[in-house]
Amino acid sequence: VQLQASGGGLVQAGGSLRLSCAASGATFSRYAVGWYRQAPGKQRELVARISSGGSTIYADSVKGRFTISRDNVKNTVYLLMNTLKPEDTAVYYCASNPRPYATAPDVATDEYDTWGQGTLVTVSS
Repeated sequence: VQLQASGGGLVQAGGSLRLSCAASGATFSRYAVGWYRQAPGKQRELVARISSGGSTIYADSVKGRFTISRDNVKNTVYLLMNTLKPEDTAVYYCASNPRPYATAPDVATDEYDTWGQGTLVTVSS
């Protein structure tokens, strides 16, 4: 599978963006998918994951503001980000895991073995 992330940009605090992760080359519906982000000078962190069946988990910092979803017909996973804060500024990456239900927080990031190129989200105060 190959992944391409898009949808990043510059937005004011309180605004919204929707990121897309488009997949090609495999039966994407069978994969778990995660969104991660890395801010300047910080380690990469998990934002959200979605299983093949649509179950989701979120980092505490984005619960209630971000929503991960998938459209298996379009082979795309989305991350809708509302009420954005300056601390959400980061490069956002999507990644896939061939284990379809490997979304629990204790699943190692290394299991997500295919990554998109990243899309920059900048939230101004």
